[in-house]
Amino acid sequence: MSMYPFVGHHMVRQQLSAAIGADRLPQVLLVTGPRGVGKQRLGLWLAQVLLCTGPEPRPCGACKGCARVLGLTHPDLHWFVPVPRPKPGDADKQVDEVAELLEAVMAERRQTPLWSAPDGMLAHGVSSARLLQRQASLTPVEGGWRVFIIGHAERLVAQESSPEAANALLKLLEEPPRRSLFVLTTAEPGLVLPTIRSRATPVRLGRLQAREVLEFLAVAKPELATDRVVAQANGSIGAVLGSAAELRAKADAAADTFLDAVSEGPVRAMERVLRQAPWQARGEFTTLLDAVAERLAMRAQRALGPGGRVSSVNVAGILSGVDRVLQARERAQGNVNPQLLLAVLADELSALEAG
Repeated sequence: MSMYPFVGHHMVRQQLSAAIGADRLPQVLLVTGPRGVGKQRLGLWLAQVLLCTGPEPRPCGACKGCARVLGLTHPDLHWFVPVPRPKPGDADKQVDEVAELLEAVMAERRQTPLWSAPDGMLAHGVSSARLLQRQASLTPVEGGWRVFIIGHAERLVAQESSPEAANALLKLLEEPPRRSLFVLTTAEPGLVLPTIRSRATPVRLGRLQAREVLEFLAVAKPELATDRVVAQANGSIGAVLGSAAELRAKADAAADTFLDAVSEGPVRAMERVLRQAPWQARGEFTTLLDAVAERLAMRAQRALGPGGRVSSVNVAGILSGVDRVLQARERAQGNVNPQLLLAVLADELSALEAG
């Protein structure tokens, strides 16, 4: 799967395109701005421009070079993200392990080209710095430009117990190889090593316009393309995706807890019901009901094979349960106590399960 279209930041893109056309593009850029506005995506767009083999204006979006950049398969594109610390051992093996970890991340992004902020324990360590140096020392596979994107550059900790690696990295950024572009991105420029900041040309991205956020969501996440979600995004696509993922994970966990409680009997079900707030029947509560309905539908699917029923599970009861959940969701849009709704739904699901 290819990356989703790049939206916004047209003036910055025009300025960078002009710099490329005039052969004045700085080789080390530090792209800053709020979280989730497309800083790493700008790095991919620059890779498209430099590695495009089609006609002007570039990127053409149709040539083999553009397609391979957006498919994260171009041999002269190297995208670094924070990864776990490799196992202790031989330095070369650690570098190879980091390369494998990065390829796993890229493989995931080829399948799902949306990502959120990395776990707080991940970083660009010494082995990542050494891998970057190794790749930068090689000849471009296709004889043109090479593009290195370093996401979350504030986590670049090259001097961690290895001044040699730190010095080599700083020298690389101070004297980058010919026709090599390094795009470092961060939402926290103050945390980037001063020695790195001093070697980079700053590029600032602002927040996206509401119509740009809506344009992206209409393609990537149509279910989130609403005026309310766009207003909450405050110009950050990442904020929408992060909050949506967090809300959904919370709803999935709550749905599992509720269904487990129903299976364990009326006492446990009532304990769960009483933990439900007796107000705000919309929002998180309706998301919970959506997750319960989905869980029940998945149970029914698992119980059915291509040739018909392959399980003793009460499929008809499960499907009736889905219908009851959807009815509860519809009632939740009115002025109804969600505790009462959940109590009635627990009784109905329990009766269907027993049947």
